Amino acid sequence: MIHIYKTIDGKLCQLEQVEPGCWVSCYEPTQDEIHTLTDTYGLDTGFVRSCLDEEESSRIEREDGQTLIIVDTAVAEKLEKSDTFQFYTVPLGIINTADCVFTISLRRNQVLGAMADRKISNIQTQFRTRFILQILMQISAGFVFYLKQIDKISYSMEQGLSGAMKTQEIVQLMGLEKSLVYFTTSLKANLVTIEKIQRGRALKLYPEDEDLMDDVGIEFRQAVEMATIYSGVIAAMMDAFSYVIANNQNSVMWRLTIVTVIIQIPNIIFAFFGINTDTLPMKSSWIYAVLITAVLTFITAYLLLRKRKF
Repeated sequence: MIHIYKTIDGKLCQLEQVEPGCWVSCYEPTQDEIHTLTDTYGLDTGFVRSCLDEEESSRIEREDGQTLIIVDTAVAEKLEKSDTFQFYTVPLGIINTADCVFTISLRRNQVLGAMADRKISNIQTQFRTRFILQILMQISAGFVFYLKQIDKISYSMEQGLSGAMKTQEIVQLMGLEKSLVYFTTSLKANLVTIEKIQRGRALKLYPEDEDLMDDVGIEFRQAVEMATIYSGVIAAMMDAFSYVIANNQNSVMWRLTIVTVIIQIPNIIFAFFGINTDTLPMKSSWIYAVLITAVLTFITAYLLLRKRKF
């Protein structure tokens, strides 16, 4: 899908044709739309191909008057089978030309969707540098939002740490740990890209954009710190889960041991009185065997239960 937007009289409006000072948003492009980007709009073929590569890492590149900025964006997806959330990152390509700003992604980006839906105020597509910085600011805000969601999920799981652990909870916790690894790696790569932009080599920075540029760098650094902290928390929770599982396993084994010992007492007594000989004491009646069994079973159970570990 290709959508064209431009700020007119302070409002973000959708256009039919590309004109100077507009923003061209492209996601989930077809082959015809890819040819439109390269042939009609004159974008570098290699740049477009890089934007559509899921494995592309965050970087900056310049070619023939065009600047390519690739940053990773946070994405959340709900799994229907397990009813859990999966968090991962998807690269977003920003191509700055002499007249327009192009954003290209394999999937619809929630950050750009919010901007296109006019949920973000004070968007000026004519000021390309400021507009790109606003996109980067919203991307960092998206990371922070999903990091907080991960923290809430892990906190709710921590509340039931002392209870019985389900396989689904353990799998979800492992998924959160993996997601935080992806987030941390992507944020650090994005931060390197942001630092290159701050040097003024990739984009022409204007004095009025310096504060916004500093805010973008601060937001990404805070996001990196949050991801690192949450990764440590999840790792500690995984260790706690393993300790709780081991402790529960020991308790189960202790219960089974008590049951096994108690059950063995009647077997031993009745096997003893079942010996085919006339020299056994108190063999005249089965009542003696029952009484001895009951007394020994009660004493054994009492002694073991006094020292129970569950």
